[in-house]
Amino acid sequence: MARPSQPSSKETSGKKRIGDAFVDNGLIDKAQLQKALKRQSRKGGHLGSILIEMGFITIGDLLDFLSLQCGFPAINLYETRIDKAVLESISREKVQNLKILPVAVDEHTLTLAMVNPHDFETVSEIGFRLGKKINPVIVPAFMMEAVRKVLLTEPVGGLNGKLIKKMVDATRQKIGKTAPLIALLQYLSKSKANDLLLSAGAPPALKISNELKRLTMPPLTPADCEKYARDLLSDEEWALFEEKNDCGIAITYPSIGRFRANVFRQRNSIAIALRNLPESIPSLDDLNLPAWLKEFALRPQGLILIGGPAGHGKSTTLCALVDIINNNRRCNILTLEDPVEYLHKHGMSNINQREVGRDTESFSEGLRNIFRQAPDVIIIGEMRDKESMAIAMRAASTGHLVLSTIHANNSTSVIESIINAFEPHRQNLVRMMLADCLLLCLSQRLLPLKTSRGRILALEKLINSHRIRNRIREEKTHHIRSQMQAGSEDFVSLDVSLAHLYKKGAINLEDGVRFAEDEMFFREVALGEK
Repeated sequence: MARPSQPSSKETSGKKRIGDAFVDNGLIDKAQLQKALKRQSRKGGHLGSILIEMGFITIGDLLDFLSLQCGFPAINLYETRIDKAVLESISREKVQNLKILPVAVDEHTLTLAMVNPHDFETVSEIGFRLGKKINPVIVPAFMMEAVRKVLLTEPVGGLNGKLIKKMVDATRQKIGKTAPLIALLQYLSKSKANDLLLSAGAPPALKISNELKRLTMPPLTPADCEKYARDLLSDEEWALFEEKNDCGIAITYPSIGRFRANVFRQRNSIAIALRNLPESIPSLDDLNLPAWLKEFALRPQGLILIGGPAGHGKSTTLCALVDIINNNRRCNILTLEDPVEYLHKHGMSNINQREVGRDTESFSEGLRNIFRQAPDVIIIGEMRDKESMAIAMRAASTGHLVLSTIHANNSTSVIESIINAFEPHRQNLVRMMLADCLLLCLSQRLLPLKTSRGRILALEKLINSHRIRNRIREEKTHHIRSQMQAGSEDFVSLDVSLAHLYKKGAINLEDGVRFAEDEMFFREVALGEK
């Protein structure tokens, strides 16, 4: 291949992409560049290394080009041996952080291999510290990356070209060797993990009892994560994701199970969170939920709300209540979910599940026409805006049973969150409507079990009794916590529930403290006489 011509000033300034510069200097043609870029987008890696791997250029071509580009000599580390004494003239930390490598040293001069020999600040710093003149030479980025990996795995002794080449070859073999998505989902479904997390720069990770456990796999590249996302999403969903940079779906693999997935962008790459959804719908007993909930689930009308942070089982509790209705009432159930997580079969009831984004544009849009669909029971996956809240209260006040989840810290803040979502001049009316239609408000947390893997649910209940209703109407919701903390038939705080779990030996004291709202009160109840 012909030696490249002297690059223009624009090229030496580094403003032109290296692939375009290769084309302009006749090292490759445009078709070869596109093939190399396509492979880079799929597998990651440095373009120079990929061009060599594909046979479009030689190492000599690359070194000659880099030397002409920057105006410094280039060095082939494959053909270089560096003694231990030379290697130790600069600390490993600086070699790793600054992407430099001492190659040769004598009484007055140090030859320093650099990815960017125009980094005169580093040259000056190293020269001043060693009291020597620095002769920079340029080295390809993929070779320097291999050096850094070798120094991490080979901490003693010198460095030779064979070690560096071996590391480059090993890295190439790993590229594109990440586990298929199906294999990761199979592993998730068989494990006791709640979530699988895929993010560029880290190995795949499982979330077990709210703790992260990384799998013994290579870190994922941006290309790996994009491939996983394309495997998950349909063409329509991918187009939506590219528009909004966020997409939530539920997907079923017949031989594996059903999963909820959220695909989103972070730091200009794609990340994915996947949750395994059990095929069978859990019972109240499976979820450590009290049997009296069945009575409320079978009420003919009213509003049941489930609050708590994300990832603490609100949707699963909602699903269990829907299953009770489906198998014990002859009625028409309509759900609005984002996405549809659990698939319900028709039982004694008819059940129609609508997915936001697929069957309707939004929760509020789906609710606007819901009264024309002859519902008896309305399930709202999550109340997110005041329009949804208003329609839910209206439905609960006009002969329908409405169940929904909402993000709030506790049961009383659920009530205040709904009221405060409306304009000040409407809040008194909303307060009266909520006091009249509310049946039950729950708040829940999932805690690690003390004696085994897994989690157990702690539940705060607020039953809308006569005195609770009066406190809501009189704007005294905050008095419920302060005056009824010890517990009663209509209110049991989360702290009391946590204390009972500790007394039963189900959770550690430290976990109870971590989730308690009033640590002193929790300790007082938990450490009292068992």
